[in-house]
Amino acid sequence: MHISEDCETDLVNLKAVGNYSDGHSFDRVKYLESKIILKPDRFSSIDDFRRFGKIAAGVAKKLGVEFIAPSKNGSRPQIREIVFGDTSDFRLYNHSFILRRRTRYDDGFPVGDPEVVIKFRNADQKIAAAIDVRPKIAGRYRMKFKVEALPLKAEIGGVRFLYSHNCVFGMSQMHDADKLSMQTLMRVFPALSLLEISPDDRITLVRESVIEEVLLDLGVLKFGKGVVAPSNVALWRTRGEHRPVIGEFAYQIKFDPETPMPEKVKQVCEQFFINLQFEVSDWISLGTTKTGMVYRLKGNAPQNNK
Repeated sequence: MHISEDCETDLVNLKAVGNYSDGHSFDRVKYLESKIILKPDRFSSIDDFRRFGKIAAGVAKKLGVEFIAPSKNGSRPQIREIVFGDTSDFRLYNHSFILRRRTRYDDGFPVGDPEVVIKFRNADQKIAAAIDVRPKIAGRYRMKFKVEALPLKAEIGGVRFLYSHNCVFGMSQMHDADKLSMQTLMRVFPALSLLEISPDDRITLVRESVIEEVLLDLGVLKFGKGVVAPSNVALWRTRGEHRPVIGEFAYQIKFDPETPMPEKVKQVCEQFFINLQFEVSDWISLGTTKTGMVYRLKGNAPQNNK
């Protein structure tokens, strides 16, 4: 397994020591999400999604990893609308912040409360942990601190890591009339006050693009010793034109940061990620993320190097 030296991490000891301004201890990493970014032109029908799932299941079988597929009727694809917000010069993204709204659709109609998601993503775990992304709202919110495993930027067969510190809540909990002003967002997300942003600045739709996500649950990987990972494959495309943007295969493990992952299980997890890269090498799009591809639409890429 080839891990880049500047991104090496210890998956059995993910912690950063410190406290936020209110005395709350730094959040601990509780999720490992492995992602392989895929060329969008490989997905022209739902059968292509399932074909990728069969390839992943075959790689798992060779390693003795159980792959529990959905029922014989198969799962239905989920549809979500995703929009990204940023200043006109991408100050959020260029400083490792990502702001987006996500809406789920059932049978062609939006359902539930659209989710506001803010995340701070960085290759340095300590920096990611120290950024307090908790919102100033009266209602409920969910925190999620995870380490993301990605292939190396320039070659197949390796791993690099990013740390993603996330907060999610329902949009109805933002009661401000002007939800797109930086004055509102800096009040709701105090972490944004770290940036050189004027309260007069406004958030606009990144690249004037609305993304439609088509996501299919593929099944659950069972690595042993109770370590399981639901997996899915997704295609992002522009709404309206249905222009394919990027694809992704992902699976996520939730773990107790106080309990080390058994070494044998850890090795199997790593080997599956490596072997799958080689098996689907002609599907892979190196050196980017889904968010990065959206920021590249209709213009030059911003300066964020993640």
